[in-house]
Amino acid sequence: MKKILVPIDFSENADRALAAAKLMGSQADTQLIILHSYQPYIPDATVPAGVGALPIENGTEEAFRNRLEDYVARARNEGYQAEGIWAVGGIHPAVFDAIEEYRPDMVVMGRTGTGGFLDKLVGSSTTKIALDAPCPVMIIPPQTEPKSLRKVVYATQLEHDEINILRKVMRNVEHWGAQLTFLKIRGAVQPNIQPDHQYMEEIQSVFGVPDESFVIRESDSVRGGIEAYCDEVGADLLIVSSRERTFIEAYITNPSVTKKLILDTHIPVLVYHMKDDDRL
Repeated sequence: MKKILVPIDFSENADRALAAAKLMGSQADTQLIILHSYQPYIPDATVPAGVGALPIENGTEEAFRNRLEDYVARARNEGYQAEGIWAVGGIHPAVFDAIEEYRPDMVVMGRTGTGGFLDKLVGSSTTKIALDAPCPVMIIPPQTEPKSLRKVVYATQLEHDEINILRKVMRNVEHWGAQLTFLKIRGAVQPNIQPDHQYMEEIQSVFGVPDESFVIRESDSVRGGIEAYCDEVGADLLIVSSRERTFIEAYITNPSVTKKLILDTHIPVLVYHMKDDDRL
């Protein structure tokens, strides 16, 4: 993996995201591109001076620039190739501009939203980036401390051809030296049209994985079943693939499990896209 983009906001979860990025790559081969998108304080012109005015944070633009430089310097001192990007404005456009310019193999970012009602209604910036980015995106929830990549779970419906995605997944799993399990949760609202053995046999024939690498379980909630299995085996990373869906699938028959996992799960999630190119 040559380039990893890490958006940071100087929070504890940004530190966790940077730690995860270091696990994903290597000191010798990976460049860490550390991005901070600065949003300057804009006073409300409709409020008279000194009346109900919000206090300006004790952090000037220069202070934030210095903090970004500190992050880059620390990564370099640890032996990583590192570069800082200073942007102004919203995180969503800043990340997509950086992706277009630097073409990273992956984006790794912390999830700062609470997964509450508003996040579910309109989606957080992290969710939008994870679902819309043209490259894989890894989301680090605030409950986790990335320390290893020993056990990886790939959640699949066994309903679609995922071989191209799995080629990228298998390369990374081999690089990490991790154990990979393919997990299917049969839920009440999940489609179960194609016979499971059809795609299992295809995956086995292409990648030579043994029968015991596949786990199929029943659960009322697909997301709940995935999380329960990951907790049971102590998974370090959950991998899911996202594909473009029809309106009926997206809003009526098959609401996105991927989006729910990004918003709520306590397990690090790596999202691949069926439309991804072959950079990873």
